[in-house]
Amino acid sequence: MIDLKHLRDQPDIYRTGCANKNHDPAIVDQLLELDEKVRALTAEREQLTAEKNKIGKEIGQIAGRMKKAADEEKKQLAEQMKTLQARPNEIKQREQELADQLTDLTPKRDAIWLEIPQPADSDVPVGKSADDNVQISTWTPGSFDPTVSFEKQRGFAPRSHVELLQQHGLVDFERGVKIAGSRSYVLVGDGMRLHNAILRYAFDMMTNENGFTPLSVSDLVRHDMMVGTGFFPHGREQVYDIANPTAEVGLALSGTGEVGLMGYHQDEILDAESLPRCYTTVSTCFRREAGAAGKDTAGLYRTHQFDKVEQVVLCKAEEAESRAWHQKMIGFVETLLQSLELPYRLLQCCTGDLGPKNADMIDLECWMPSRGEVDADGVPSGAYGETHSASRLYDYQCRRLNIRYKDPETGKNTFCHSLNNTVAASPRILIPILEMYQNEDGSITIPEVLQPHMNGAEKIG
Repeated sequence: MIDLKHLRDQPDIYRTGCANKNHDPAIVDQLLELDEKVRALTAEREQLTAEKNKIGKEIGQIAGRMKKAADEEKKQLAEQMKTLQARPNEIKQREQELADQLTDLTPKRDAIWLEIPQPADSDVPVGKSADDNVQISTWTPGSFDPTVSFEKQRGFAPRSHVELLQQHGLVDFERGVKIAGSRSYVLVGDGMRLHNAILRYAFDMMTNENGFTPLSVSDLVRHDMMVGTGFFPHGREQVYDIANPTAEVGLALSGTGEVGLMGYHQDEILDAESLPRCYTTVSTCFRREAGAAGKDTAGLYRTHQFDKVEQVVLCKAEEAESRAWHQKMIGFVETLLQSLELPYRLLQCCTGDLGPKNADMIDLECWMPSRGEVDADGVPSGAYGETHSASRLYDYQCRRLNIRYKDPETGKNTFCHSLNNTVAASPRILIPILEMYQNEDGSITIPEVLQPHMNGAEKIG
């Protein structure tokens, strides 16, 4: 949620912000118009309340004077009191009219208020879609060069992760679909062990090495948590609403552990000395993938259910601190990917790909040999595929969730800033692991850092 006072003062910032994020800028003027009406009605109601209080005092004063007044004066005072006593009934009627109008207009204003996206930071490139994202940097282990074909470097054509999974019986897609429908799967044997290994490795890295506090969070969350974190109203089509979907107290399946981690401190005032608060969780995530028909239907890239290690930071409301944490959280993930020796790149998301809530977002994409264009022999060229997204949101979520801290310098309650980033999402992260660690005979070498979580096994197959 954006700062409504700031929008009133500088509406052009939000008109431009809307346009850059592919939203209709007219929504800003719609909000301003409704907000002006609500404020005018509220001001009139406050004036009437003040008038009622004043009349009450005046009636009390007249009553006091009447006790000591002579008959003629008492008669005049009685007339004054009669006139004053009639006014509250007029006020009451107008107050009801104002209350009815506010009951109608306030929810309409608030609904549009929730729709206004956070303007992107000024250094985020303007663009319409993911096609306009900008590569920042790449990293690759010395043993592999993404600009040269996998076959030339390794001496054999790569198998896709689907082929490798099926060859070793690591997944059962058919029974997964039988159980839960399309985009479903059952990880089997070492497939499930590898899935748990990467999640445990990522979780331990964040808690043991980086000092994040581990929390368990519910996969089932209230609608107000989805609104508070910015997943409602935008993005609602991606969510599984499972109970009372139209009610304020409805429940939904969360698409990310971020929702539970952020909701943990809803309506709280935190001790400034306790900031930053750094949390991590492992949660099961659910996404409908609406609008993704025909995209990545085979394999583990785009599924309705997955597990994810997530990191969330709540810090003071200082842009420099938010930016520093953004880079630090990206660095944690780079350390993880480098320890796995997976080639990856950092991608600066353009304004049109940020989504409504983010001021900035950096994607990390791992190299996947089975993606990209296919040549005449049916061998794919390889391409990067998104595995992580690091978001900087300033006070957008904390304003909606009412998470504050008392600023020790001003003494005022101030909305915190929040950030989040994937640490590891599986089974998608299994794609580059399986494909990059495959051997010519079809076996799969287990990354060294994951072997302790695989009972010391060095290879699958």
